[in-house]
Amino acid sequence: MKNLYLVFFMLVSAGIFSCSSSKKVTTYTIKPGTEIKSTVVLTEKIPARTINTKNVVANDVVSLAESFLGYPYLWAGTSPDKGFDCSGLVFYCFKKFNISTPRVSKDFTNAGKPVSSLESKRGDIILFTGGDPNSGVVGHLGIITENNNGILKFVHSASGENGGVIISPMNSYFIPRFVKIIRVFKYPG
Repeated sequence: MKNLYLVFFMLVSAGIFSCSSSKKVTTYTIKPGTEIKSTVVLTEKIPARTINTKNVVANDVVSLAESFLGYPYLWAGTSPDKGFDCSGLVFYCFKKFNISTPRVSKDFTNAGKPVSSLESKRGDIILFTGGDPNSGVVGHLGIITENNNGILKFVHSASGENGGVIISPMNSYFIPRFVKIIRVFKYPG
């Protein structure tokens, strides 16, 4: 019976904190030049983390992540052999360049330098809550692939229908869950 409770707890936890982010939504267009502001109130104290990207070029990491488009979602997955969850994709791609990152989404909360959506660049990491915008905990993340005057796209691994490794635009599903964008790469200038 104890094992049954443990399995139930794990399933409930996975539902609350997983990379659930592929619900079908009616998207609306974000007006170019409009900064996306977070309305999420974070509820956990997460220690600051340093991610040393050395002299790795952001585009190389993003291109690797994009090479996995269509690979399946797998909760706790960190490998192209079986699939990825959201933080597993980021962890794997950075690790291929000998860059150490947290393995769990919420541990990115206080990593890097926060940047506005308008200033974000290819390679910046975008953070969201899990499926519940009111959870107060980072539960999903991706890597910015494009910023066209504030119109963002990002690569991530999403659970649910149409899940797996995909590129998504910011839309009415993600905006209420948006926490922040962090910069871990050094850019010239």
